[in-house]
Amino acid sequence: MLYKYEEDYVEKENKYSVELLKQLAAIPAPSYHEEKRARFCKQWFEERGIDAKIDKMNNVVIKMFDENQDIAVFCGHLDVVFADRELLKITQKGHYLYGPGVGDDTANVVHLMQVIHYIHLHHLHGKTGVLFVLNTCEEGLGNSNGCRYIVEQYKNRIKSFISFDGYLNQCTNSAVGSKRYRLTVHCQGGHSYADFGKENAIETLSKIMYELSHQQIPQEAKTTYNFGKIEGGTTINAIASKATLLYEYRSSMQSCLDIMEKQFQEIVSHYSNVEIEILGVRPGNGLLNREKFEKFTDHNIKLIKEYYLGDVEKCANGTDSNIPLSYGICANTIGTLMGEKAHTYDEWIDLDSYKIGFKVMMNIILEYFRD
Repeated sequence: MLYKYEEDYVEKENKYSVELLKQLAAIPAPSYHEEKRARFCKQWFEERGIDAKIDKMNNVVIKMFDENQDIAVFCGHLDVVFADRELLKITQKGHYLYGPGVGDDTANVVHLMQVIHYIHLHHLHGKTGVLFVLNTCEEGLGNSNGCRYIVEQYKNRIKSFISFDGYLNQCTNSAVGSKRYRLTVHCQGGHSYADFGKENAIETLSKIMYELSHQQIPQEAKTTYNFGKIEGGTTINAIASKATLLYEYRSSMQSCLDIMEKQFQEIVSHYSNVEIEILGVRPGNGLLNREKFEKFTDHNIKLIKEYYLGDVEKCANGTDSNIPLSYGICANTIGTLMGEKAHTYDEWIDLDSYKIGFKVMMNIILEYFRD
């Protein structure tokens, strides 16, 4: 539990926290274009005397470790799923805040910023090294590249990893891995009447989709596939010369991902005029010390439930924790708010839960700074 003066900090800062959230959430941040948010956050830290750097992936990084220390990593992602490059609309109605990306993941990022500020204000020193990251490229085809860059730099020294993302009632303790493809069929095309019988790219792509939708799905763990987008052709009376498909498959078990990949390659190998482009790879779970990992997860859930009174579900998701989990590093993804409609323009969060989440994050992180 937090000490009284730590809880007092949350009470004192909560109103400002909501205003900071409104400010940050309005700044557009598509994956690979988070530079405006990164600069805002860096300036915010510098105004408070905190040394923050922006690395080559536009991650905002705050290091609190010596070169020979093991480290704990805490992160929240700056990017949102929306392609907007102009200011996003954020509105408050009573105890609810509405806007695209307001919860996923901006609210968690704001909490992380304020916990870092608290640690700096009180000159706290970690029991181990600590690395704070406001990372980029978590969403969609960002491929977790911001987090990947961090983990690949420090993987031999990272002993624990917590990504703040999502809702208070979930603790992600299993990585849903995925592979994403763009398939493009090319053929000659022609006139729908005069050249009838020539190969049609849309028809060929449809055959591939049919075969993929009738493949044998592994049962060892939940495994899914999806046709996300299809485009092709030019007009009603022309045989399509080009058609494209966005396709992905997912699973929490790496062996299931391997089966899906083998089946995918077997199906597309029957078609000579298909161009295949890999858009993204998110790894599944690596080899973990299960006893150590379960203790880590159970302890984090205990810390959540000291302030959040609802049930907390252990679950599998595709988050930044995929990257450390694939290396066998103990990692959870934990949320600090309640809300709904993530990944839509109608997303909302409950500001009553937001203060609870602020305390949850303080409770989790300050454990690493107490004797």
